[in-house]
Amino acid sequence: MPAESNEYREQRLASMKALEEMGYDPYGRKFPHTDLSEVRKTFAEGGEATVAGRLMTIRRMGKMNFCTMNDGTGRFQLIFKRDELSEKAFAAFKLLNLGDIIGASGTMFTTQKGEKSIVVKDWTMLAKALEQPPEKFHGLADQEECYRRRYVDLMTNDESRERFYTRSRLLMETRKYLWARGFVEVETPILQDQAGGAAAKPFFSHYNALDKDCVMRIAPELYLKRLLVGGMNKVFELGKDFRNEGIDRTHNPEFTVCEIYEAYGDRTSMEAIMEGLLPHLCDTVIGTRRIEYGENREVIDFTPPFRRVAYADLVKELMGDDWFTLDFAAQMEKAKAKGRETGTNLELDGVDRELTLTHEIYDKIIEKSLRQPTFVTRLPCEFVPLAKRCKDDPRLVDVFEFVVAGRELCPGYTEQNDPVEQRKALENQAGEDVEKIDEDFISALECGMPPTGGLGFGVDRLVMFLTGTDSIRDVVLFPQLKSAGR
Repeated sequence: MPAESNEYREQRLASMKALEEMGYDPYGRKFPHTDLSEVRKTFAEGGEATVAGRLMTIRRMGKMNFCTMNDGTGRFQLIFKRDELSEKAFAAFKLLNLGDIIGASGTMFTTQKGEKSIVVKDWTMLAKALEQPPEKFHGLADQEECYRRRYVDLMTNDESRERFYTRSRLLMETRKYLWARGFVEVETPILQDQAGGAAAKPFFSHYNALDKDCVMRIAPELYLKRLLVGGMNKVFELGKDFRNEGIDRTHNPEFTVCEIYEAYGDRTSMEAIMEGLLPHLCDTVIGTRRIEYGENREVIDFTPPFRRVAYADLVKELMGDDWFTLDFAAQMEKAKAKGRETGTNLELDGVDRELTLTHEIYDKIIEKSLRQPTFVTRLPCEFVPLAKRCKDDPRLVDVFEFVVAGRELCPGYTEQNDPVEQRKALENQAGEDVEKIDEDFISALECGMPPTGGLGFGVDRLVMFLTGTDSIRDVVLFPQLKSAGR
């Protein structure tokens, strides 16, 4: 700890000792009080109020002193006047420091400048802060320090704290929306025998009691579908997934997902859920369907209906109507030219298949150009092994990728319920690693799963969109970080 910090700490320890000698317990107990937001809402001149919170500012002016208290619901001014307090209470006030948590009772009063305040009649110590707050509560200057010491960030940054309250309300309203439509919330295993439901690298662990290896789930999908087989027709799960992969502005190895499955539904059923849920969240939590997003404050409008467009049509719009009839060499030349034109590195070295090349163009250029909410439908079957083929073209699957502001928010499928076709698709995905196929899941499908629609969205990314935040670390309370100093 720096010498300066030690000096501040010693001063605070001395203040704490002096308070104890005066009969003040520096770490108090239960203190019934009214939230500051409610005090402000029901303010009545001359009325009594009892409040509790952290001291954010202290202005000592002799016989009349002013403090700002923050309790997490709002801020309020407290006035400590010598002639309104006992001699002991006024003397003890001099031992308070920024960051201390106190309880106070007094009379509501409006100052000459029109500021609603409480003239304190009595106060008690609830928690002594031994650490000097950052720059007198101006907040942490180092963004990474905000993530490492989220408690200080929340203490000093009202905007950050409100963002996490918003996240909580979004989760609550998501649940309410789905429950109101007959969906049941369920919980499926975090520790699984094998990873399934996505193509991702898992975290590995070991059961001591069972003496067997296991993985932390990368997706709940295959277990949720088992429930559909069992007759639970409308289910959803809000929970954690874990993928041992990269960290960037939109990815964290531990993240929250919402997966939804509806028996006797399909892709269009899932589109209807997104077109209903997103406006609901905007209306009930955010207060507007027009969200300002990113550094440029781009306006994203979540008013349905959302655009629907086929994957191949988007490719043709960019690369020409003849794209899918060209041989690979001609496609490569066009792709290189488009990459130079857009300043995009398509990483074409070694690409030897038309499908991979086309998807590179979609992923690097087309998807990023889709700014308003868009359902991209009818993707190549090779990319989505858990979905049913389109009836009119078995090379495609009946799915959507829901793209907002150039990023995929969620996929939605008409789910594959044919166990024979599902096995073929999983075998094709697994290649030589046939042991990766979940045989129990195939066995469940062989018992009969109804026609089903399913979708899954990243809650963290949804919160990013709806709060206009462009870093996942700003919507995850405790994001994963490198060890300090590395």
